[in-house]
Amino acid sequence: MTGAAGFVGYHLSRRLLERGDEVVGIDNLNAYYSVELKEARLRMLHDYPRFRFERIDLADRQSMAQLFEGGRFARVAHLGAQAGVRYSLDHPHAYADSNLVGFLNVLEGCRHAHVEHLVYASSSSVYGGNTATPFSVHQVVDHPVSLYAATKKANELMAHTYSHLYRLPTTGLRFFTVYGPWGRPDMAYFSFANAIMAGTPIKLFNSGDMRRDFTYVDDVVEGLVRTIDRVAAPDPAWNGHDPDPAASSAPYRVYNIGNSDPVHLSRFLAVLEGHLGRKAMVEHLPMQPGDVPATFADVSDLERDVGFRPNTSIEDGLGRFVAWYLDYHGVRGGST
Repeated sequence: MTGAAGFVGYHLSRRLLERGDEVVGIDNLNAYYSVELKEARLRMLHDYPRFRFERIDLADRQSMAQLFEGGRFARVAHLGAQAGVRYSLDHPHAYADSNLVGFLNVLEGCRHAHVEHLVYASSSSVYGGNTATPFSVHQVVDHPVSLYAATKKANELMAHTYSHLYRLPTTGLRFFTVYGPWGRPDMAYFSFANAIMAGTPIKLFNSGDMRRDFTYVDDVVEGLVRTIDRVAAPDPAWNGHDPDPAASSAPYRVYNIGNSDPVHLSRFLAVLEGHLGRKAMVEHLPMQPGDVPATFADVSDLERDVGFRPNTSIEDGLGRFVAWYLDYHGVRGGST
């Protein structure tokens, strides 16, 4: 498990450990956001005797090779990456190192260790300039609008190459705005909560007229587990004269994982205010470079192949997040 100290990596590790799997987690614990939060997640994972942690940077070719040589891994969940659209505007090399070089090291490790299945995190950001919604994995995605998105698209292309050349089964999951307890402080819902509790203004881009397909983390983990257990296989109906981007004659698949219910940021904020019991101070700002106005997932392929689609409402999901947030920070909500 790469990115084991990260948000989704932590939750997936717990789920796999609770069903009896052995998990070797790696992470470099970089300072993109709170290292203290990452270490707190790891302390929770260390309560499980079947968990082992290695502090390794994905871009460290030698360390990654040694890890795979001694690991005897049956399956690999690759969730480690340099995240963030806006951060990529000013720190492009971090994305090349982690998301491109790092992913190549994962692919090489899986190839030489004869891993049964590689499941990796892609992103809804790959849809970029596409405006036809809901976004479908059968659409061509050749117009990224951020370097982060470009690296995620590159990951899908690199995975397909290894599936084709070495018959390595790979499955990519395009995450749609994941949220929930133990989440990333740089994400909107977390930074909104921080601002509301501190009484500082929230920056609402495009005047809140942006829609996101917010997906609760437990739903993402359920999709991941089911996908890990279903090894990607060649599609016998795939046709090179009319190629389907979501499948291949190689053991390769790509799926969306989203709630399929886009929510305006303004409504999302209102639900969060209700759970926190406090009103937000709002600063309206224009759309930022690299942002897209809306995300909306078509998850019909995921539902068809693994029998699951996310279904947690933002009311329930934000309620669980706020309960964790207040407990973690040792604070109490207010009354609106």
